[in-house]
Amino acid sequence: MPATNTSRAYGTVHRFLHWTIAVLILSAIALGLYAESFRAGGAATLARMVEVFSIHKTVGIAVLFLALVRIAWVLVQGHPRPLHPQRRLETLVASTVHWALYGGMVLMPLAGWLLHSAAPGGGFADILWPFGQRLPGVPQDAALSERFTAFHVNGWWLLTALVALHIGGALKHTIIDRDATLARMAGNAALVPEPPRHPQRHRWLPPLLALALWGGLATWAATVERAPEAPPEQAAQQAPASVAPAETAASAWTVQSGTLGLSVTQAGVAVEGQFGTWTATIAYDETTGTGEVAAEVNIASLTLGAVSGMATGPDFLNAAAFPAARFEGQIARTTEGGTAHQATGTLTVAGQAQPATLPFDLTIEGDRATARGTLTLDRRDFRVGATYADESTVAFPVVVTINLTATRG
Repeated sequence: MPATNTSRAYGTVHRFLHWTIAVLILSAIALGLYAESFRAGGAATLARMVEVFSIHKTVGIAVLFLALVRIAWVLVQGHPRPLHPQRRLETLVASTVHWALYGGMVLMPLAGWLLHSAAPGGGFADILWPFGQRLPGVPQDAALSERFTAFHVNGWWLLTALVALHIGGALKHTIIDRDATLARMAGNAALVPEPPRHPQRHRWLPPLLALALWGGLATWAATVERAPEAPPEQAAQQAPASVAPAETAASAWTVQSGTLGLSVTQAGVAVEGQFGTWTATIAYDETTGTGEVAAEVNIASLTLGAVSGMATGPDFLNAAAFPAARFEGQIARTTEGGTAHQATGTLTVAGQAQPATLPFDLTIEGDRATARGTLTLDRRDFRVGATYADESTVAFPVVVTINLTATRG
């Protein structure tokens, strides 16, 4: 059997690529569904979910590179001629499905790699290879990662439909038409009849239709909102990174912008996220270097890559039972005339209150202040992830970072 494609049948190179990619795609879909099933198991199954997702990602990368080779081979070799060129609609649909499958072979694993690359901190379930985890030039951005996630998660429905159409077409040709269509990819090429010569009009139409299918999905995914808009009466509670001003006083400061970040080490890799909704009351006297702060954090607003739902679930922060974390403390300057400060008080997380001290640097220029601080907590102090007795899956330290800008009054 020749290695190259002919007008009658596919050669050995194309057959190898076809069947290898087919097995890998079906495996990737099955692995993705299998990994998702572990979410319901909570903490007890998290380690297994990470392992399966790593295999899923690695299989997807293999599909991506093999698909690029296959598409290049098709562009050089072409397809065998249609067996029934007079059936114009059937031929158009079959060719469109072929090109749409080529697109899915590239776009689905590429979207998975992009969401992995854009996720802040990355790290959830590594690709099992030594060549690096991130695509170069892709910024770490939670919103961007979620757009790629929307495309990847919903794209498998389109890919599954295309695979079903492809298999259905092959069965139709085998059972109903009883022709040599399947033999062109799996049988003896020498026994396949020579297809009739027929002018191939509008060769560009199937690739364009395939492009429209995946382009439509990409356009839809780009418009998916991360969460529904809160009703007006909840705006003060739901606005991202919102901060309530302190009581009117000369030492009152109102935060204009800021981030409240979180970093945990999972399966040996740092995973970073942030809380989207929090409020604070801040008072500070720069003359004495003292003040007070009270802050409340909406636990459900945490985004932490692929494990956001699990992190806020009952085995960890338990947002349903404990919707808010709260810190109340006194602010004091730690170096005379310097920028080093600390806020010492009580932090309550998941219903557990513990003493906490947040060191931070405070810089004031006129009526504008900038504060940056880092606090390392031990999740065991708050009984978060209590079912994990060791750090093999989730480490004990949790790093909280604060970066905010405030104005006086």
